[in-house]
Amino acid sequence: MDSITVFAPATVANVACGFDIFGFAVDNPGDQITLTASPEPGVRITDIIGDEGRLPRETGRNTAGIAIQSYLQHINRTDVGVDVVLRKQMPLGSGLGSSAASAVAGVYAINELLGRPLPTIKLLPFAMEGERIACGSAHADNVAPSLLGGFVVIRSYQPLDVVRIETPATLFCTIVHPDIEVNTKDARFILKNEVSLKNTIIQMGNVAGLIAGLMTPDYGLISRSLVDVIIEPVRSILIPEFNEVKQAALENGALGCSISGSGPSMFALSRDALTAEHVGAAMQQAFLSASITSEAYVSEINRQGPKVLASQEVVH
Repeated sequence: MDSITVFAPATVANVACGFDIFGFAVDNPGDQITLTASPEPGVRITDIIGDEGRLPRETGRNTAGIAIQSYLQHINRTDVGVDVVLRKQMPLGSGLGSSAASAVAGVYAINELLGRPLPTIKLLPFAMEGERIACGSAHADNVAPSLLGGFVVIRSYQPLDVVRIETPATLFCTIVHPDIEVNTKDARFILKNEVSLKNTIIQMGNVAGLIAGLMTPDYGLISRSLVDVIIEPVRSILIPEFNEVKQAALENGALGCSISGSGPSMFALSRDALTAEHVGAAMQQAFLSASITSEAYVSEINRQGPKVLASQEVVH
């Protein structure tokens, strides 16, 4: 039977100053999905590996399942049947876009299996439906970079307007995931509904500065702009040793350091791979000083997005 296996990358959302509007993809970790064509119409989650039994197998409650289902309904192919095996290769509730990677892998895989009836950018709304299931909001700051690769700006949601920008070739990301969990809904609940004009102006300057720094490229401007005066001060209280870990990153040469998505993962940007490795080790050591173990990942900005790992007799 026809089958395809796709990998979709994890992502760093918000990127300090860009709450809900910035995100970029990394090389690892990520999620894998295998779709196998079936003569029986419908989308079935036949197995999930690596979730410790925590994720729903019901298609309508699973981020990958609902993304695939929404896509098939849109292209009027409800006659298609697929069995889905999802391999979770990143921690749940990590702040690395776990639910987004699953949704992106699913919708990218089904589009490939059916011979690419839609261009990749048109798959974004279906992946966003997976996010709606996961956290109650169809936001795009994780799914867009996971799907498109690179650094992505969500300029607008109504209408949806997504912009992919170029980043320096030698920009490296360090991600450290402490072995604790922060629920995305809880992390949004504690945020204030209103912010001061003063902080809004500061944040807008940092947003503009970060984009300019990435596109120039100007590492000094990137460093000065990786500052969040609105979200980080509130969410950082959910991450033990946050200030110590951030300071360790900066002292070891990071351009900047902040929370990845809703946390508890933290990310840092550096201008070369060796610095990024040193930064990761220092961040892990800072967590370990409080008896918190962690995993570290170092990669360039992933410009590819999802990729096909294997396929067999893919239908066109």
